Amino acid sequence: MLGTQLARLFHSTNCNLSASKSALAELRKKTGYTFANCKKALETNNNDLAQAEKWLQEQAQALGWAKASKLQGRAASQGLLGVSVDNNHASVVEVNCETDFVAKNGTFKSFVELVTSSCLQLSKQQKNFSNSIAKTILGNEQLKNSPCSDGKSLGDHTALAIGSVGENVILSRALCLSVDGDLKLAGHVHPPSEKTSYPLLGRFAAVVVYKANPHTEITEKVGKQLCQHIIGMNPSAVGNPETDKPAEDADSEKNLIFQQFLINSDVTVQELLQEHNMTVVDFCRLECAEEFENQEKSAAQQAG
Repeated sequence: MLGTQLARLFHSTNCNLSASKSALAELRKKTGYTFANCKKALETNNNDLAQAEKWLQEQAQALGWAKASKLQGRAASQGLLGVSVDNNHASVVEVNCETDFVAKNGTFKSFVELVTSSCLQLSKQQKNFSNSIAKTILGNEQLKNSPCSDGKSLGDHTALAIGSVGENVILSRALCLSVDGDLKLAGHVHPPSEKTSYPLLGRFAAVVVYKANPHTEITEKVGKQLCQHIIGMNPSAVGNPETDKPAEDADSEKNLIFQQFLINSDVTVQELLQEHNMTVVDFCRLECAEEFENQEKSAAQQAG
């Protein structure tokens, strides 16, 4: 574990300075590292709290990079999706780990929130719009090189996370989404996030691009309900009421607008949209580790 590795590192050096109790308590609260680690950091840095915190992070990151090299290649089939929406911008990210235990870990969750927020800032920098929508899809290498507000890269923070949780952690993918004009965005996750404000974390995620005339608190709520529907019903396309026809079997319907609304099966999504003078323009739906599962299925089919 990181604490043990840091302790070994700390025990290799002697220092005569003693850390003040107040600084020690504050450093432990800010970083979450052990009493011994924080004491050593303060003693090494003349009780300078800022320098001690920086020193701790540097040691943790160095150990994290070393551990990341050792763990590279180990399967990471668990993890979380993060969703954030801020007015005309949204981000959806997937970060994977090895076990469900770590996926529930507070440090891992904070890391996924950091990745989600960093990608939201990238969304706000997009300039190439097509039909009032700008999309950028980022893979692992692009994500690792993406900057954070503290000047470090997401790759640097990944090393810190690996050093802390002791498992392989992978920045799998991200979608940066921006809209202009009269388009609106809504995002949701499942299982429902413990938080009510973005970023939201879950195993399933959806973001909807829609129009509403007028846009109100009610249509904003419907937008989030549409995300819930998309997560649960997994449509493959929005559908066009003028050129598409509903499926004969309602249970096999894949066009969003013809599906029975998940929250109220007495109406279709199209009827719901008409009631609120709304239109769905686009949507995305992600499942955590779905790419890993698809690779396993493909390998099993080839082996069979």
